[in-house]
Amino acid sequence: MLVDNSVHGDSRVQKQAASAAAVGWDVILLGKYSGKGEDNWKLGDAEVRLINMRAKLSVKPRDLRNAPLRRPLAYSSERVADFRVQLVKAWRADLRVRGDELKVADGRSKLGTQAAKTWLAVPKLASKATSRWVSLRRRETKRLGRIRRTRSAPLDKLTTEFWLKTMGNRAWRRLDPGVWDFELSYGPVIDELKPDIIHANDFRMLGVGSRAALRARGAGRPVKLVWDAHEFLPGVRSWANKRKLPAMVAYEREHAKYADAVMTVSGGLADLLQKSHKLAERPAVVLNAPDAAATHRETDEQVPDIRELCGIDSDDVPLLVYSGLAAAQRGLGIMVEGLPEIPKAHVVFVCGDPEAPYVQGLLRRAEELGVQERVHAVPYVPHWQVVPFLSGANVGVIPIHHWPNHEIALITKFFEYSHARLPLVVSDVKTMAEVASETGQGEVFKAENVADYVRAVKAVLADPQKYSAVYDTEGLLEEWTWEAQAKVLDEVYTRLLQGGGR
Repeated sequence: MLVDNSVHGDSRVQKQAASAAAVGWDVILLGKYSGKGEDNWKLGDAEVRLINMRAKLSVKPRDLRNAPLRRPLAYSSERVADFRVQLVKAWRADLRVRGDELKVADGRSKLGTQAAKTWLAVPKLASKATSRWVSLRRRETKRLGRIRRTRSAPLDKLTTEFWLKTMGNRAWRRLDPGVWDFELSYGPVIDELKPDIIHANDFRMLGVGSRAALRARGAGRPVKLVWDAHEFLPGVRSWANKRKLPAMVAYEREHAKYADAVMTVSGGLADLLQKSHKLAERPAVVLNAPDAAATHRETDEQVPDIRELCGIDSDDVPLLVYSGLAAAQRGLGIMVEGLPEIPKAHVVFVCGDPEAPYVQGLLRRAEELGVQERVHAVPYVPHWQVVPFLSGANVGVIPIHHWPNHEIALITKFFEYSHARLPLVVSDVKTMAEVASETGQGEVFKAENVADYVRAVKAVLADPQKYSAVYDTEGLLEEWTWEAQAKVLDEVYTRLLQGGGR
């Protein structure tokens, strides 16, 4: 099983590995070592190994050279520019001290002192001119750096199109060769393990898994490849580098044909994948639902109290929770902007890093609005604690914006809120809005509309039992459990080893 992260924060991959091992599969999960924590451990009966990957190809040699056509005055790199700036500052600081030394000099004639001051004026003028010249070149270097990071200049767009036209799906080799670092790090480990099934999570590992499968098949050893697609790659918008998306779309297209079976996170995404990659069969749907058995297991480890972490000592205080990735496209700002209109309510963001700049920006905005005492940020808890942890809140909020990948799936927090029996307030992204409206478990508001968000929250807080009673519907929550999804995963594996698939 392959994943392009450190495993720690990836609940889907953790549940996959543990549940597959629990029913008898010999599972080794390979992830990327981040330099934090252990590099080997166990998830139930599954073994986790983290690979120390060195990103040596993510910086292209040409990015370290001058760019005479783009920015003729730029230095070769920002590091060189910073060095030059500091060098000139040191020169000017030295000249100031030499001037002060002349002012307090003893034993020197007035004529000699004046001559020295006059002579010192020459390098002072030179240093001032040099400082301006270096500052100009530094600004040009920073502009060049931004162009290189975003690859959005007309010349970049032209060359991107050129490589896509001339190389087709192979163009990623030119546009984003950094993905080779995964191949060169993971590949030898996979070859040594000689697996029967390679389960590749998401697009980067699809290429790594495909190549490992081809090497094994070339050596006469049958290997089956499962591709687990977590998102619709053409719908991703979060990369600043404008070359990365077309590069990775090409990378995915090149390797998708080698998958013996495909699974994904939602029915909508399954349909998109089948159409875009011309798959012979619709991908199996494995929802990223909570692990009910793990959630209710007996353990000495106490689940933190979310209200206590927020300093709320009364059950009468409404607590609105958002749990998950903290980013602008997730729409968290609306929860702060609407808070002045929702008296007594508190907001808590459960996120990977409460000290991250975006989260701190939300807290600063709360201070500007005078509601800083009612906005909190707390870190993640282990995935088996998420549901009981969230159950201490009153409302689960999903305020995400209209992005292609947001429209097509019931995301993880939707299921987590549901198992925590929280009334929902969700933006009008297609799939989640439809389900929340059909089940009656929450209110839908127009994305990015503060007034409509406030209306939805007030409606839920006015009669929370109306919404949470939906969870008593027979079979609803049972369908949204990892136990149900793990059966699909096991069926896919079994079918492949019995001769099914491509």
